[in-house]
Amino acid sequence: MFNKLKIRGGVHAEERKEQSTGQPVRTLGIPPRLHLPLRQHAGKPAEPVVKVGDRVKKGQLIATSTGEDVCASLHAPTSGTVTAIGEVVAPHPSQLTTTAITIESDGLDESLQPGEQLDPMSLTPAEIADRVDQAGIVGLGGATFPAALKLKSGARQKIDTLILNGSECEPYLTCDDMLMRERGEGIISGARLIQRAIGANRIVAGIEDNKPEAIAAMTAAAAPYADVLVQPIPTRYPMGSAKQLIQAIMGREVPAGGRSSDVGALVHNVATAYAVHQALYEHRPLISRLVTVSGQCIEQPQNVEVLLGTPVSWMLEQCGSLSQTPARVVMGGPMMGQILHTTEVPITKGASGILALANPEISKTEPSPCIRCGSCVSACPMGLVPLEMARHAKGDDFDGAKEFGLRDCILCGSCAYVCPSHIPLVHYFQFAKGELSSQRIQSRKGELTKSLAEARKARKEREEAEKAAAKAEKAAKAKAAKEAKERAKAQKAEQAQATQAQAAETEATDAPANEESGS
Repeated sequence: MFNKLKIRGGVHAEERKEQSTGQPVRTLGIPPRLHLPLRQHAGKPAEPVVKVGDRVKKGQLIATSTGEDVCASLHAPTSGTVTAIGEVVAPHPSQLTTTAITIESDGLDESLQPGEQLDPMSLTPAEIADRVDQAGIVGLGGATFPAALKLKSGARQKIDTLILNGSECEPYLTCDDMLMRERGEGIISGARLIQRAIGANRIVAGIEDNKPEAIAAMTAAAAPYADVLVQPIPTRYPMGSAKQLIQAIMGREVPAGGRSSDVGALVHNVATAYAVHQALYEHRPLISRLVTVSGQCIEQPQNVEVLLGTPVSWMLEQCGSLSQTPARVVMGGPMMGQILHTTEVPITKGASGILALANPEISKTEPSPCIRCGSCVSACPMGLVPLEMARHAKGDDFDGAKEFGLRDCILCGSCAYVCPSHIPLVHYFQFAKGELSSQRIQSRKGELTKSLAEARKARKEREEAEKAAAKAEKAAKAKAAKEAKERAKAQKAEQAQATQAQAAETEATDAPANEESGS
């Protein structure tokens, strides 16, 4: 079925991956300072549990969940002193700031002592998910969704297949490729823990067929396990998208607006699986990751393991610096990555690559009017009509864009890649998605305000009713007390009258006797 399966849309982008696969992964040293943003994941920022002046050790928890469901913890990548908790420039085209914890390293790299040693495969699914949560692991394929939440939701649903995403379809990026070549056993080990946590029947590692060395290494690592399969898949962007990967491997299509769990699958990146292995077998939280450093402006393109919070400028210096001033610096891949206007930003959990691109590597062609050729429609892997979505988004008709499937757009950039008019289609979609998100937030605020007003009204009515009831009760008690008092008074009067009558009767009885006595 796999060979007959037709993969919808996508593009064959120029790969340029061979630049960074010529040498093994190199572990970089410890920079003088690390800047660790509190928000390196989808969801709410983490809450600091350290203060300025504190000394921390490698692996120590420095920020934790704020109580929100979507959040991930943060740990010290090395030992040192917390010198600031404040704003730093975020790795984003906007150049806005984000709150971060700054650690000045002491060069000792002193680690916390590991806790109790247990066989991770003997843990319950809930215990595995909790340890993944404590390690601050997020999806390292780019989405940065907290991994523990996916494990917990997967355990509640019927998941028959865990898919390891080893496609790495973005041009230039090879960090997952090199991870699979060099650390395949750790990836499979982590995947088996994820499998246990979600109760899946099998594991399938989907790897694009342009990575023969990774396929061979992963096949050898999976050989001891009958329920682990390595499946080569066609090289086509964006094969790394979860929905495309599920369709390619399982022949199942995730419904519009649905999730992968709806078709019995759960997708995790190979780097995420390796991070789970490190957390449970090596007692190492997520404090570093592999990053591809490539582009024509890099003297020595390579893959490096770098501590989270490392400044991009320092990392580039360790990689041989720049051979020329780049026309563009990108964090991530060229299709979906973020353009950086400064290298004084930190490496985060979602940073899969740093690309220093020269002029020949980027397109500076000015956009021209749409000629309605339909190329974007053919390239869309989700089967959408990008030209219509863009038309509505450009006219601020966001509901119209939504009707054409904006919510199902994965922002892969395939449409913009093939557009002969060089229209920045993805920019329109990002803008429209942002506006719709703002509208939803405002709508929720309005609904919350309305519910609070209704609750306030109900509370006032309840309080007034309670006051009225209390007043009525008080009046009833006062009336009852008055009546009781009056009854007591009447009884007392009756008793007085009875006493007087008895005294009169006694006096009348005694009077004749006295008269007889006197005579």
